[in-house]
Amino acid sequence: MTFINYASKEINCKIVYYGPGLGGKTSNLQYIYEKTSADSKGKMISLATEADRTLFFDFLPLDLGTVRGFTTRFHLYTVPGQVFYDASRKLILKGVDGVVFVADSQVERMDANIESIRNLQENLEEHGFDLKQIPYALQFNKRDLANIVPSDQMYRTLNFKREPTFEAVATQGLGVFDTLRAVAKLILKDLSRG
Repeated sequence: MTFINYASKEINCKIVYYGPGLGGKTSNLQYIYEKTSADSKGKMISLATEADRTLFFDFLPLDLGTVRGFTTRFHLYTVPGQVFYDASRKLILKGVDGVVFVADSQVERMDANIESIRNLQENLEEHGFDLKQIPYALQFNKRDLANIVPSDQMYRTLNFKREPTFEAVATQGLGVFDTLRAVAKLILKDLSRG
């Protein structure tokens, strides 16, 4: 749910990075944070659990323009990867404006990708969202490893609605900003219509 601050003429949007544990959600956010200028971002906050962590920070992109004279500030979140932390995942999805699903390209992680994307659908529905309607991008991460599923096979298995899809190596920044820009543009398109 987009928050509009009329005093500062700012629209605040929430993007959640979702996916299986150790798939690259944190690497995406860390890379974005490192490459964003200090005057355009807030502090990165890490909420640690026993086996995973949730990251959060907000930033003001300089190249995405305005909506009806308002600048847009994006708040980026990761969710814990393990389905064990489902309550945390649900809480983080509350008020979401857009989702990036970060899939792990390794052959042995495809079942975890499928389980996680189903979990995303269920949790969005609990908040009254439909994955077919919400701004959404799909990222195939870890494309630099040897034992990976071909992109076209991953696309056939994980693509939900012909969403923008990107290959990535998040630790190196490959595909990271492309994925973020795609979901941000979809959010801004929705805001312009509404």
